[in-house]
Amino acid sequence: HTMQKAALAAACIASCTSEALAFSSPPLLRAPTPASSRAAPVEVRMASEGEQSLGHKAVAAAVVIGTLCGGMEPASAGYNYPPIDRSDKFRCEFKSSNIGQSNAARDKLYDLRECPMEGLDAKGFDIAGAIMNQGKFSKTNFQDATMSKVSAAEANFDGAIFSNAIMDRSSYRGSSFKGAVLANTVLSGTTFEGADLTDTDFSDAYMGDFDAKNLCKNPTLKGTNPITGAKTRASAACRTK
Repeated sequence: HTMQKAALAAACIASCTSEALAFSSPPLLRAPTPASSRAAPVEVRMASEGEQSLGHKAVAAAVVIGTLCGGMEPASAGYNYPPIDRSDKFRCEFKSSNIGQSNAARDKLYDLRECPMEGLDAKGFDIAGAIMNQGKFSKTNFQDATMSKVSAAEANFDGAIFSNAIMDRSSYRGSSFKGAVLANTVLSGTTFEGADLTDTDFSDAYMGDFDAKNLCKNPTLKGTNPITGAKTRASAACRTK
């Protein structure tokens, strides 16, 4: 997985223009301290210290350069989506993109709105750019997934596992993450405005300073994660109220 992250970083850097690369002071990243859709056992594995260090550097580089190239807007910015095509029997399935997280481009709208996908397995999938508004994804396995520029307003992610996932430039406004694990994730440019973060674990997640300040203002950032035992507010490196 570390090599995959490094490859993503290299691809993103290669796609940038020389003008974007000329920036000498990219945004600082802040690290808080402590095709089947069938359900699969969730295995929470934390990488070794060496793997985390190399992987984090690669992902941080990819996100910073990606920010310069493509901006910080999530997938939902400025779009009015078409009606849900409820006649599509295969719409509510996890489909991995071959394009990558740098621009979240697809040949058609990846529409998972209102999909009942609780407890499914999306480990390692590239679902960048997916529209997941009001979807049901409780206890779904998103470990190692690429979820850049995702729009997931008012969705349910209770008990879901996101460990090591890339979740930058996404919007989770009004969604529920009760008991979810977001350890070692990349969250730069991502908003959790109005989200329920009770008992969520943010240990070692990467985010910008502005994003971290907004996260710490969330009144639901409290409790203890039932899977990892991490204290929610402390895992996000927020001061105790």
